[in-house]
Amino acid sequence: MSLDANTGKTHVEEPLECNNIAVIKKNEFHLVQVKGTWKRKSGNKLNKNIKGRVSAAKIYESTMEQGTSWTVVSPIIFTYKVTESLGLLDPSNDTLLLGHIRDPQQLEALRNSISTKPLRRFVVMDQTVYNLYGCQLTDYFEAHNVLYRILPLPTTEENKSMELVMRILEEVHKFSLDRRTEPIIAIGGGVCLDIVGLAASLYRRRTPYIRVPTTLLSYVDASVGAKTGVNFANCKNKLGGYIPPVAAFLDRSFIQTVSRRHISNGLAEMLKMCALQMALMKHRGLFELLETNGQFLLDSKFQSDSGLQGDNKDAASVSTRMAIEAMLEELAPNLWEDDLDRLVDFGHLISPELEMKVLPSLLHGEAVNIDMSYMVYVARERGLMTEEEKLRIIGCMGGLELPVWHQDVTMALVQHSLCERLKHSGGLVRMPLPIGLGHAEIYNDTSDDTLYRAFEKWCDELRPSDLN
Repeated sequence: MSLDANTGKTHVEEPLECNNIAVIKKNEFHLVQVKGTWKRKSGNKLNKNIKGRVSAAKIYESTMEQGTSWTVVSPIIFTYKVTESLGLLDPSNDTLLLGHIRDPQQLEALRNSISTKPLRRFVVMDQTVYNLYGCQLTDYFEAHNVLYRILPLPTTEENKSMELVMRILEEVHKFSLDRRTEPIIAIGGGVCLDIVGLAASLYRRRTPYIRVPTTLLSYVDASVGAKTGVNFANCKNKLGGYIPPVAAFLDRSFIQTVSRRHISNGLAEMLKMCALQMALMKHRGLFELLETNGQFLLDSKFQSDSGLQGDNKDAASVSTRMAIEAMLEELAPNLWEDDLDRLVDFGHLISPELEMKVLPSLLHGEAVNIDMSYMVYVARERGLMTEEEKLRIIGCMGGLELPVWHQDVTMALVQHSLCERLKHSGGLVRMPLPIGLGHAEIYNDTSDDTLYRAFEKWCDELRPSDLN
C-alpha cells in the first residue's frame, strides 16, 4: 500500500484581509525557478510557454496605508509507504534497507553500489525486542555488509520522555548520520515508534525514519500514522508533532513473541477503528469476524490460518489489512488534525487520564476499551442504540479478553477528562458515539444527567460482583 497525504490547504484562492484596514493594492504571485533562482511571476494564470519549475506555493501581497503585508500559501506534501512484508529480517529480503525508496532508478543504483559503498543504518530497538531479535538483526546487517549501530532502549510508557529522545539524538549525532540518505529505523511497540519519530523530526529539523512495529497495537495504529510524541507534565503525549515516517514495514511474524495480554491490547485498537467506527459503519463484516474469531486470533497470535473456513479462513491477514485500510482512510485527509471532529477519537476521551493515573497497571488498548465500554452506555442512554446492540458490543469486548470496567473511573475523572477535552478541542467536547451497529456521529450536547445515568448503569452491570 502507498499513501500520498496532502497536509496543506490546496484550494486557497487568496488570503483574508482585516475589515478595518483599507487595502490599496493586491497582487498574486506564482513562484518560478529559473537557473536555480526562484522568482515571482504575477497574474492569476501562468503563461503556458513559461520556462522553469513552477512551485505549488503562492505569495499574496497587499499594500495598505500602514505598509505592505505578504501572505504565503505553501502546500506541504508528505508521501510515505506502508508495506506488508513477511520475513523482514530474512537476508534474502532487502525491504528493511531499500523498501522506502520509490524511484526505480535510484533503487537499482543503490543495489549496484552496495558492494563498493556499504549502506549505513542507525537502529533504535525496544530492549525486550532486542533480546528476542537482536542477533537476527545483526546477522541481517552483516549479510548485507551494512555499517550499523543498534541502540536498545527501555521504551515503556513510564520512560516515554524527552530524556529518552535526547539520548537517542546524542547517539545519532555520534554516528554522523546523513539526514538525506540514511533513515533512522525504529523497531518496537508504539512507544518506541513515537519516541524515535520525535527524535528524527528534531534532528537537523527533519531526518527520515522508518517504523517497524512489533506488537499488534503498533501494527494497526502507531505504525501507519503521522503522530510522534512523549509524555510531559504527567500528561500523555503532551509534546510531539505530525511527521510521518518515510515508510512503515509490517511483518506479522513479530507478533508471535508477544504475550496474549498484549495481543488482546492490540485487538482493542482494532475494535475501535474497525468495529465500533469502521466495521460498524463501513465493514460490518469485520466486527462479525472479530466477534466470531476473536479467541482464534488470540490463540494463534495472528500467525495461523488453519481451522477456518470460507471467507474467514485467513482471519489474521484480513482483519489487520482492513484495520490498516480503515486507519489510512481516516488519516490521509486529516493528517495534521486540522479538523478536530475525528471519529478515531472514540475511546480517547477519558482513557488518557485513566491510563496516566494508574500507570503502569493498564495498557493503552485496555484503557481505550474501558473508555469505549462506558461510551457505549452513554450512546445507549441517549437512545442511539438498542439494549441488544449494547450487549453485543460489550460481549465482543469480553470475547477479546478486554477489560470493560475499572474502579478508578469515577464521575469526577469523567468530568475532569471532558473539561480537559474542551480546552484542547476548540471549546467543544466532540464526543464520538456509535449509533447502533451501522453508524457513528460526533456529539457536543451530552448532558451531565445523561453521563451520570450511563455511569450508574455501567457500574451496576459491569462492576465485578466482589466489588459490589
